[in-house]
Amino acid sequence: MSLKSEKQQPLTPEQYLEMERKAEYKSEYFNGETFAMAGASRRHNLITGNVAAAIYRQIRKRPLEAYISNMRVKVSHTGLYAYPDIVGVCEKPEFDDEHCDTLLNPSLIVEVLSESTEAYDRGKKFENYRMIASLSDYLLIAQDKCRIEHYVRQPDNRWLFSEYKDPKAVFHIAAFDCEISLEEVYEKIEL
Repeated sequence: MSLKSEKQQPLTPEQYLEMERKAEYKSEYFNGETFAMAGASRRHNLITGNVAAAIYRQIRKRPLEAYISNMRVKVSHTGLYAYPDIVGVCEKPEFDDEHCDTLLNPSLIVEVLSESTEAYDRGKKFENYRMIASLSDYLLIAQDKCRIEHYVRQPDNRWLFSEYKDPKAVFHIAAFDCEISLEEVYEKIEL
């Protein structure tokens, strides 16, 4: 995502959604401003696809859903509208309106880091995401080295952090009860 806002008058969430649903490119929204999303690199796309495929193989016969890139998430408490790289839901999906394009109750959010978004994904964006009561797993995946950061919500609402760097490592996504190896994540990626 580009962190620079387009020059504009403040928008209401309703105005944003109306514009966004007609737009040729995606923008995130916060506090009356839209932020144009940058295109994804080859590595970013491969990693996102690899993770989505690994998840899908394990959940396809279960009542869980996962979406890649185009499912908008709304953080109701803060008003952020964002497009995670992967978002998953364990319960019956709840949407902002009848368009069913803005998910309210994600269980899993995955962000593939880039130089332009890394600080935001770790900081303000995660600060917003933590306000989503249903969110139990947050993954940050580096695309320039073998590294995955995994945050898991604990029963007392604290977040447990784990880091994986070994290509042979396997991590467990609690929300989906599935395991993914770093080899799967970084398949076809030269680091």
